[in-house]
Amino acid sequence: MEAPKQRQCQQEEVSSEVWQPPSTNSAPSAEGRARRGQLTLPVINLDRLRAAKAVVDKAVKLRKVFSIHGPYPVVRAALRARGWVEHRMPRQGPLRRRRRADEEGDRNDVDDSDDDDDDGDDSPEEVEKEDDPDNMYDLMSRMVRNEMTYFYWTTRRDTIDNRTLRKEQMTNHFARAGTFTTKVGLCVNLRSLQWYAAADPDTFFPRCYRLGAEDEKHTFIEDFRRTACTSLLQCVVERTLGEGQEFEEATDHSPQGQKRSCRRRAATLVPSSVIQRALCVCQEFMDSLEHSDIDVAMETSPTLTQQEWDEFIHNYYRVVHDGVEIEASDLYADSCQAMLQRLREVSPQLNTDGIHNIWIIKPGAKSRGRGIMCVKRLDEILRLVDSDPVLIKDSKWVVQKYLERPLLLHGTKFDIRQWFLVTDWNPLTIWFYNKCYLRFSTQPYSLNTLDSSVHLCNNSIQKHFRPSQLRHAELPEDNMWSCEQFRAFLEQQGRGAEWEGAVVPGMQQAVVYALMTAQDLVEWRRGSFELYGADFMLGRDLRPWLIEINASPTMAPSTGLTARLCAAVQEDTLRVVLDRRLDRNAHTGGFKLIYKQAPVEVPQYVGVNLLVEGAPLRRPRPPPHRIPVPVIPAPFSLPRAIKSGPQSLLPKHHTAGAPVGAPERPTLTSEPKKVQRVRLSLTTLEGVSRSQDPPWTKSFPCGHTPRPRNTRLLPLPDSSYVPSGPILPLEVISLQHGLLGAGHPFDSASHPGLQLHPLSHLRRQVRANQEGCPGVKQPL
Repeated sequence: MEAPKQRQCQQEEVSSEVWQPPSTNSAPSAEGRARRGQLTLPVINLDRLRAAKAVVDKAVKLRKVFSIHGPYPVVRAALRARGWVEHRMPRQGPLRRRRRADEEGDRNDVDDSDDDDDDGDDSPEEVEKEDDPDNMYDLMSRMVRNEMTYFYWTTRRDTIDNRTLRKEQMTNHFARAGTFTTKVGLCVNLRSLQWYAAADPDTFFPRCYRLGAEDEKHTFIEDFRRTACTSLLQCVVERTLGEGQEFEEATDHSPQGQKRSCRRRAATLVPSSVIQRALCVCQEFMDSLEHSDIDVAMETSPTLTQQEWDEFIHNYYRVVHDGVEIEASDLYADSCQAMLQRLREVSPQLNTDGIHNIWIIKPGAKSRGRGIMCVKRLDEILRLVDSDPVLIKDSKWVVQKYLERPLLLHGTKFDIRQWFLVTDWNPLTIWFYNKCYLRFSTQPYSLNTLDSSVHLCNNSIQKHFRPSQLRHAELPEDNMWSCEQFRAFLEQQGRGAEWEGAVVPGMQQAVVYALMTAQDLVEWRRGSFELYGADFMLGRDLRPWLIEINASPTMAPSTGLTARLCAAVQEDTLRVVLDRRLDRNAHTGGFKLIYKQAPVEVPQYVGVNLLVEGAPLRRPRPPPHRIPVPVIPAPFSLPRAIKSGPQSLLPKHHTAGAPVGAPERPTLTSEPKKVQRVRLSLTTLEGVSRSQDPPWTKSFPCGHTPRPRNTRLLPLPDSSYVPSGPILPLEVISLQHGLLGAGHPFDSASHPGLQLHPLSHLRRQVRANQEGCPGVKQPL
């Protein structure tokens, strides 16, 4: 009996440790600590329970139940201030989140988020514990665990399946938005911009190619070679005329740069034929743009062979990267400058290309700068990409022209993070945020080193480096500026008006163009919205260049500037998607509507109702099978009429055995059981002869007797009598009226053009023949 009691005491002790009071302001007494074996029930605060129940009932009635997945304390606080109650989603442990992030990085999904939203240092659990010290929100969350969630805010779009949502539910993601939030998707979509707007993507998006596609790989190789030619021409002009030397020398502080001048003097000169080849390639490119090469035969050999290209690229590396001089290059300076002036009119990226021909390689869908590197040699680019056959097969690698001459602030590179909000895709509705911030690199800008600490400005990369001692003193230690600070810098340079006149309109136009090309690919739904972060770089002329668009932009307060701006953009997002739904005149904060497309009418789906109309096709009947029977001609028949007077309609024919002097009569004779063909001839006054074959004179097979159409035509029952021919109703025959009876005589007055001989003697002869045949019905 003692053992069961001991187990019961242990169970009571465990239960007392699990069920603690939700809120106790005073420490437990010593007596309570001593008596741990007794079951202790949680202390329920009835007033707090009633208050929570009232808030929950009101929220459920107004459909204000939300769920958030991720560290978004600002969104939680803003929703709770509006009377919303959270239905907390299952939490993921740190190990599970880290393993999932590694798998996502290896899988390289095309629909992955392109920013470091899950790269925060603080876990969501720690933030929630600070916000809910007395477990009040946990209590309300348990009360709504069986209620429907009407608002979802998640880090990843695949957390919630949009296809299962009802129309009154809202979520902060659109399905299939990776068509423009990945490097591959943005690269492919902007090529079709000409079908949506009269704009050229080369004016705001650097040239980009998919190295996994074989055709684009060859196009990239041609672009690399052509860029090498234009870079060589720029190098000749800058060295001869002294342009751009300040830029190159001021940023070359490395020991390699100090040895370059000595190497330039010691190396042998490059022949001037490289300039001539570069001019020929550029001229051929201009002819293709002007369609002057349409008359060139397809069999014409290219300008340079593969061996000549290899030799040219080698000499180009020696001139640009090693600093070797070109023989008699000053003689070609004017020709090179004239060609560059022509190329600037058709190549808007020529001013930012530079002379080093550097390209940046990016994995198709990785975020936070992972796997990005800068390369300036063609063989290294192809070798790097060919090393991973999986990425080649899936076309995940993209190569983009690097902007070698961007706008620098105190000799340091920077980029701009700009937010925009999409609340609908039909009609396309875009909200642009009026604030942004700049991100600096920790090292001075230099093209002599291609390290990521110099050329990549992502905070997830730069936070691992210490700022260089060679940086300007006015640059911030946290590597971030607000847009107000940047505008103040432009004011000092005398270019303050260009921010509102060139930079902001250029960023807005680039965002609109990028979304227009993806409008038909995104799976949109009513009630959804999404906040995006776009990265821009500025050229020396302050032209904005779109680098990429990120889904789920980071909202982690990494610096004091981002803590303030990220909180403001989250609160303003809720103003647009929630407050404005109830009141169209509600304040939208820093968001401004920059584009709203005309709605496109979508036909209503009425179900499957197919209708096929047509006419039936009838198969023709085959003709009846008949055995041909030869017809023996009769010895006597009615011959054709000879052209004569009106009274000679029938020919005169003597019959054997007729008395001399008797009137000439036609005699009908035939062979036994043979059908004769009787032809009656009519003679017109004009002398034109026409013949008609009666339908009853057709031949029939042997053994078959034709059935007469007239009841007067009956076969003879006496087989001993052999008729001389068929029995014909010879009352009156007319072409117009057919067979006429005795009551319808032929009126010659009504037909003055036709005359018919009297046939009464023929009728008498036929009747005489029938009188001797008993059983034959006499005609009336």
